[in-house]
Amino acid sequence: MDISAGIQASLAGRYASALFDLASEAGTVTAVESDLDKIEAGLAESPELQMLTTNPRVSRGEAEKALWGVAAIMGLSELTQNFLGTLAQNRRLGQLPGIIRAFRAIAAAQRGEVSAEVTSAHALTDAQLADLKAKLTAREGRTVKLSTKVDPELLGGLVVTIGSKRIDGSIRTRLNSLSQAMKA
Repeated sequence: MDISAGIQASLAGRYASALFDLASEAGTVTAVESDLDKIEAGLAESPELQMLTTNPRVSRGEAEKALWGVAAIMGLSELTQNFLGTLAQNRRLGQLPGIIRAFRAIAAAQRGEVSAEVTSAHALTDAQLADLKAKLTAREGRTVKLSTKVDPELLGGLVVTIGSKRIDGSIRTRLNSLSQAMKA
């Protein structure tokens, strides 16, 4: 498996790589990826869960026990539950968002996909997303998996980030550029 050196060099990347290897051996990459999506949503929706993963006052055992309960409620696979326990025991739960991002990048690379984050001023319709996905796929020469965010401060347009490339077509950036040009 060819994993970029940047991912392997980071702590989160090493954990994600190990999890991917285990999931790949067990044939459960898709299930683990789904589990990580659930965990990410849980972290976003629950300040208590986020606090559990970042509070140094929570002991390793308490964190592991609490995460086993959360994992059971979320219906996570045994591999993901064991992985969360390992993170708790190693005091690496704070790295979970980075691990999730790195795991997605590794899984996407294995499938020949590239991930793109699209930020827009307003939510995009399904038709707009399909059109954007088709254009990005043609441009990149690989299947593009989109994740979307809404940022009203953009005023209009889109900001698309694919790996280290950024395509900024937002009105906010255009206004800032115009403002800078007028100052000169």
